[in-house]
Amino acid sequence: MKRLREYCRHGHMGRNQKFLLLSLIPVYFMVIGLAVQPIDTIVPGIIRLIREPDFLITDYFVVGGVGAALINAGALSLMSIAIVYFLGMDMTGHTITSACLMFGFSLFGKNLLNIWAILAGVWLYARVCRTSIRRYVYTGLYGTSLSPIITEMMSIGDLPLIARMGIALAVGCVIGFFLPPLAASVHFAHKGYSLYNVGFASGIIATVIVSVIKSFGFEVESRLIWGTGFNRQFTIILGILFGGMMLAGAVTRGKEIFSDYLRILKSSGIGGTDYLKEEGGAAAMFNMGANGLFAMGCILAVGGELNGPTIGGIFTIVGFSATGKHLRNILPIMLGVYLASFTKTWEISQPSPLLALLLSTTLAPVAGAFGPAAGILAGYLHSSVALNVGIVYGGMNLYNNGFAGGIVAIFLVPVIQAVIDRKVKAEGGSSL
Repeated sequence: MKRLREYCRHGHMGRNQKFLLLSLIPVYFMVIGLAVQPIDTIVPGIIRLIREPDFLITDYFVVGGVGAALINAGALSLMSIAIVYFLGMDMTGHTITSACLMFGFSLFGKNLLNIWAILAGVWLYARVCRTSIRRYVYTGLYGTSLSPIITEMMSIGDLPLIARMGIALAVGCVIGFFLPPLAASVHFAHKGYSLYNVGFASGIIATVIVSVIKSFGFEVESRLIWGTGFNRQFTIILGILFGGMMLAGAVTRGKEIFSDYLRILKSSGIGGTDYLKEEGGAAAMFNMGANGLFAMGCILAVGGELNGPTIGGIFTIVGFSATGKHLRNILPIMLGVYLASFTKTWEISQPSPLLALLLSTTLAPVAGAFGPAAGILAGYLHSSVALNVGIVYGGMNLYNNGFAGGIVAIFLVPVIQAVIDRKVKAEGGSSL
């Protein structure tokens, strides 16, 4: 605790201690996983996760059991942390974000087998460009959102296993190879107002890949496997974790935590923000805990379920709480999605709207930069786009809301900026 206090106040925690502290989150859930499911059923459960098609929406709590899902997610999260660590990189907000996303989406789509071909493709791109993989490692980790495509390729047709594995590896390498340049390019389109930049790029790649697959006569359909009945136990499990984050931040920083947190709340959260660097570990941890409790409370308040997909959505908010999200900029977006449920043909407690409620917060910078009204409008629009755009790639992009958010940002932000610019010119007496 003394070392943690020194780091949070003066930035003196060593590199090893930083990575060890982050690793406690997946370890926490792996221990829980061993406790909630008989050990002799965990390995068969993980095998089912690997074999089962896992495009949206596939709840690993149902497919392999809660314990197997938590261990799968914890192991992949630890692996992503280890990749960054052994590449000799220092910890940034993106280290936290990528680890939390890997954990969250490994509860409903990523598994111990289907992420590696995509990472191999990113490595290949770095080799071809004669640059270090460290430049693209976070893009690769985020880009495993397309891992359901790899699982689909491994089970396609009646080909021999070795042929299917070869096809899956080839497709994964193509995906990974295209990800870095495409992610860099699409960022200029939405200008950082959608935080899930790689999700937007992944949606484009998924559209192309799935269109090619369909042209050969293979059908790709979305699915719904949705767990229920876990609310009580995960309210306690998540409450302890997120409450502990807030308490740890407050204890180690003292009264100064409030001024640090206030500065976070005043930021727009636009892409490129890093609260770990800007405000320190305590403030980032406090913000993560606060957002985690808020997101969990929202799910329970609207009558939703705490299961693999929704906990994945909660951890997406928690992860990006180190790189852009806070209560002031996510609340208007989520309110827009909630209000949309009163005017549209779906209920907010249904699976896809629940995920849209959580993952719409990719548009948090819109509310942070332009105010609550713009955020509510962005959330309202996002709910429609997110619930319909996935049809083009059959649920093969786990970051469906990232693709939808990018579209909404490109559609909405230029108009908002144009109106603001015209108002400023008019107030200054300039000609319109």
